[in-house]
Amino acid sequence: MEREEFLQVYRHSLAHILAKAVIEIYGKDVQYAIGPQIADGCYYDFVLPDGVSIREEDYKKIDDKMREIIKRREDWTRKEVSKAEALELFKDQKFKTELIQDLPEDEIITIYYTGDDYVDLCRGPHISNSQELMNVAYEVRAVSGAYWRGDEKRDTMQRVYVYAFPDKNQLKAHKQMIKEALERDHKKLGPQLDLFMFTETAQGMPYWLPRGWRVFNTLLSYWRDLHDLHGYQEISAPVINNKKLWLVSGHWAHYVNNMFIFPEKQEDGSFSVEDPNTMAAKPMNCPNAMMTFKRKVRSYRDLPIRYSETDMVHRKEKAGQLNGLFRVQAFRQDDDHTFVMESQIEEEIEDILAIADEIYGTFGLTYRAEFSTRPDDYMGDIELWNEAEAALKKILDKRYGEGNYEINEGDGAFYGPKIDLQIKDALGREWQCGTVQLDFQLPRNFELKYTAADGTEKTPVVIHRAIFGSLERFIGILIENFKGAFPFWLSPYQVAIVPIREEHNEYAKKVANRLTAARIRVEADYTDTNMKEKIKKFKNYKDPYIIVLGDKEAAENTVSINMRGSNKQIQNVPLEKFVEMCMKMNAEHSLDLIDSAE
Repeated sequence: MEREEFLQVYRHSLAHILAKAVIEIYGKDVQYAIGPQIADGCYYDFVLPDGVSIREEDYKKIDDKMREIIKRREDWTRKEVSKAEALELFKDQKFKTELIQDLPEDEIITIYYTGDDYVDLCRGPHISNSQELMNVAYEVRAVSGAYWRGDEKRDTMQRVYVYAFPDKNQLKAHKQMIKEALERDHKKLGPQLDLFMFTETAQGMPYWLPRGWRVFNTLLSYWRDLHDLHGYQEISAPVINNKKLWLVSGHWAHYVNNMFIFPEKQEDGSFSVEDPNTMAAKPMNCPNAMMTFKRKVRSYRDLPIRYSETDMVHRKEKAGQLNGLFRVQAFRQDDDHTFVMESQIEEEIEDILAIADEIYGTFGLTYRAEFSTRPDDYMGDIELWNEAEAALKKILDKRYGEGNYEINEGDGAFYGPKIDLQIKDALGREWQCGTVQLDFQLPRNFELKYTAADGTEKTPVVIHRAIFGSLERFIGILIENFKGAFPFWLSPYQVAIVPIREEHNEYAKKVANRLTAARIRVEADYTDTNMKEKIKKFKNYKDPYIIVLGDKEAAENTVSINMRGSNKQIQNVPLEKFVEMCMKMNAEHSLDLIDSAE
């Protein structure tokens, strides 16, 4: 059995053990819903009788009961039943009954018995006897609220999560990784470092605080400088547009439920989205780029045209799906829409992937590519889809080698296939950030044309692409990757200045002015607060360098440096030498701090 199959079978089987344990502890009136395996174990959803809640102090009780059940060495029996038989068997289980009722009348349904007293509706496969789980390392890790079938209008359930690994060492290593991940949690570090905040008045829409906005704009400035070198032109377009734009693009048909819509008020005081004057906040930038291209006659000599854009977009999400900067309702993408001839596709995408290499490499991140093909709700001509998919596959085969990338069947955008770039962070977690989408459809919807070399009119192909994805999400990833300690060039403030006493403020201000003139971001504390308290404050903000200035430094025009993450202090560094160090790290976008003035 392959490792992944092994983990799926054991984790899924353990979910049944979990359900049986909860029923034995809390009684036969427990309503049990679904219990799939997940990446680090499994979970099961329950509604307990009399509104009983499972608390952290109950975890061990559930663990012990699961262990007791496994030691019984009970056989697992698979049976096939009809829909009518299944409904009778689960007549007292409302969630199982609903699942069964949704199945076709002639469906052959499989059930699994664990021993004689627990039965579950399940496709399997499973183990044959509980003793196969004897050496599996597991423990209840959390309980959270969940809605039945993810619908906030349906039953509220208790979701019990269990870690499950082949042995204790793997479980221990995973728990250590989780502990480290919690310490890196951007939802904790962001407010702690004064980077961003959220309020109830704008759910899922971050407020960028001064320190965070410095990070944001530094990242954006780096991105702009790089794209200037590759021939990109930045545009900006309205955030709110008439729905006729979204009707042409296809978003009204495919994406309207995720859009913020502003209907026109009718004469009777009602509001109707059917009104032709209805407006909507843009969930994507592509239709505006199409309109920008369309504004004048184009020649083949003009192509490729690369329109980059970082305007705000809005996407309506359910409150339960929001997750700090990772899942928001208002964000900025590092979007681009490049208009090319078919003969330019391969060269252009090669250049895009080269940009991705440089950007991710700057942050010390590696990535892998995934290829997503035509979805069920695709728009346009299937022949054009086949052509687009063949073009992307050729590029991936050439760059990464045939078979060296994952294929996600049916996961493309509704207007075209795509390449997604999955980056890996310091903990080995993967995040989908970059995307390259090939689009033969939207240019036709918008009737875009260019004059070919032979004088005929042709339709351009559009390449949609982003490297960061959402800047908000990418910054959240960076916060966790660097544990809030950004590289020097990206840090909100790069140098903190601590004069030892008030009489050293004059020299401290001279140093601050010199650093600022060299475009180095500086903060200083000129108060008469104790020096150690000042240093502690700046350490808590994770400033890369804290320079301490006293009599000796003022007399010799030097600085003494406390370096982040080290107890080492670099004494009596000439001010100009320190300025050179800082400028070098900014110019090179260094990941590491220079720890010597030599």
